[in-house]
Formats: sequence, structure tokens, C-alpha cells
Amino acid sequence: MTVRRIELLIFRHIPNGLTLSNLLFGFLSIGATSLGDYQNAAIFILIGMMFDSMDGWTARKMGVETSFGKELDSLADIVTFGAAPAMLIFWTTFSNLGFIGLLIAGTFPVFGAIRLARFNIDTETTSKSYFTGVPITAAGGIIALLSLFNYIIPQAALSAVYMLLCILMVSRIPVPSLKEVPVPKYTVIITMLLVSLIIVTRYNALIEYSNLIVLAIIIYILFLIVFAVLKKKRIRKAEGYGEPHS
Repeated sequence: MTVRRIELLIFRHIPNGLTLSNLLFGFLSIGATSLGDYQNAAIFILIGMMFDSMDGWTARKMGVETSFGKELDSLADIVTFGAAPAMLIFWTTFSNLGFIGLLIAGTFPVFGAIRLARFNIDTETTSKSYFTGVPITAAGGIIALLSLFNYIIPQAALSAVYMLLCILMVSRIPVPSLKEVPVPKYTVIITMLLVSLIIVTRYNALIEYSNLIVLAIIIYILFLIVFAVLKKKRIRKAEGYGEPHS
């Protein structure tokens, strides 16, 4: 095999490498949960989100989208955003219920698998600017974030959110997609947000970092709003230049 062919092979599998990194951190989260390290277990899920936000965009931009990559992404997602959050929520919230708690926690990957399977075959909505139902990535990330604050969130509230997310994943509720947001900037922002979260959860006392996370999320939302406004202005300006002169 020539060096050129090796380079092309590596180039084609860069997105798959990102997907496998997502899967690896999902496994690390499950391992951390089994060791009782719940904080790092949640953080590993968030790191998986970072990789998941990059693999699809990388494949599209590099022109190497494949059915294999799509299926691999779904398999990685069910581990990182289905099984890992379920394990985490069981040991931090439902373990006192024993086997019943295990069954409750198990509903999350079950509903998540249904969500992923439907997404893969639903050609009517996947090409539009919205998802049908809450994506498993978002649902798993929410569970990871909430688990970091389980010491101040009532168990009843956390259980209610958990079950609500299960239902929303398989619902027909339209959820806006971020496909129209320039993903390089979106990826940088979400990565900075999650890295900041990792830093503050690692080096600050339990109570001290909550306000910093809220501030980071607010800044992220404001960024999306400002960028959307500026993008709209650029489009209008471009349309103005394109009008024929009288």
C-alpha cells in the first residue's frame, strides 16, 4: 500500500476516530460510575458531547459521509448518552430502590435506542431544520449536568426530569436543529463551555462553581442570538448588493 493510499485512508476515517473517541468516553463514564467517581463520570459524558458535536460536521466538510459512519455514530451515542447516563442516574438517585430503581434507570437507554433508530430511518425530518423529539445527545448531556448538582436538586425533581426526557426523546415534538449554525464556531463555543465546566467542577468547592456554569450558559445563548442577528444582517446586505440598479 502506497503512502498516498495510507494518507487517504487515515483522512477518510478521521470522523470515525472522533466517533470512537465519543464511545471511549462513554465507556470511561460507566467505569467511573462503577468506581463511585460520579463527578468524573458526568464530565466524561460531557466530553463525549464535544466529540459528538464534531464528527458529523467533519464528515460533511471532508466529503466522507458514509452509512458506516452513521451507524457507528448511533452505536456510540447509545453508550455515551444512553447507557452511561442511566448508570450514573441509578447510582446517584435510584440505587436506594434496588431492582426497581435499576428498571427505572434502564428506561433511558431503551427510549434512546428507539429515538436513534427512528432518526436513522426518518427521511422526512432529518433533512429539515428541526429534529423530531429531543436528541439523545441533548438528553444525556442534561442528565450529566443535573447529576453534578444532585446535592441541591430534590430527588423527586431529578426523577421527574429523567422520565420527562425519556418521553420527549420518543415524542413527535419538533426541536430546532443547530445545523444552520456555522459548526466551527458552534463547536469552539460549546467546547469552551464544557472545558470551563470541567475546570470549575474539578478545582472549585461544590457550591462555588454553580454560578459560573449558569453565567457560561447565558453567555453561550447570547452568542447564538447575536450571531443569528448578524447573520441576518449580512444576508440582507448581500441581497441588497444583488438587486439590479435602475
